[in-house]
Amino acid sequence: MKIILASKSGVRKKILEKNKIFCEVIPSNVDEDQAKISLLEEGANPEIISKNLAELKSIKVSKRFPEQMVLGADSVVSLNNQIINKPKNREEALSILKKLNGSVHYLISSACISKNGSMIWHHTDKSELKMKKLFEKDLKIYLDKIKTETLLAYGVYQIEADGLDLFEYVKGDRNSIMGLPINQILNYIKLYKNE
Repeated sequence: MKIILASKSGVRKKILEKNKIFCEVIPSNVDEDQAKISLLEEGANPEIISKNLAELKSIKVSKRFPEQMVLGADSVVSLNNQIINKPKNREEALSILKKLNGSVHYLISSACISKNGSMIWHHTDKSELKMKKLFEKDLKIYLDKIKTETLLAYGVYQIEADGLDLFEYVKGDRNSIMGLPINQILNYIKLYKNE
């Protein structure tokens, strides 16, 4: 099975390929920050924001490649129903970890498949994570292990790497937390192929 992935996320691409879905990467270049601001002004909750961003990405690329299946995805971190954005620098990354420190928060991952410029399927998954209560020096040691470009691209914790050590518990699908609810995507693709 071959699809277009409307995301430059290396982790999402790896998850797809590990599950025998081969993809061509064509980033949507959607202005996520602007879209989030508009959605927040309309009173959208984190689940709607995640789903709408995934949909925006897949539809934008699908309009350019109408015959192909296009997968868009988005993940949102929600603490006390407030969105935590990706850090813009290392200082912001530390500030985010300090906010999450010792707290329960949610990671919402959405996937959307479009064809002919319209959404044909979507799914949103919500995982619950509780971060350990850590000293600031431990947070700094953790951040020092992550390359700046990785930190800015994927956010403050890489659950697939050392990020798992930050948590007291993680309730949810590991692939969803990494950015892609792959089981639901595979189920949909099987149904689609059988139609």
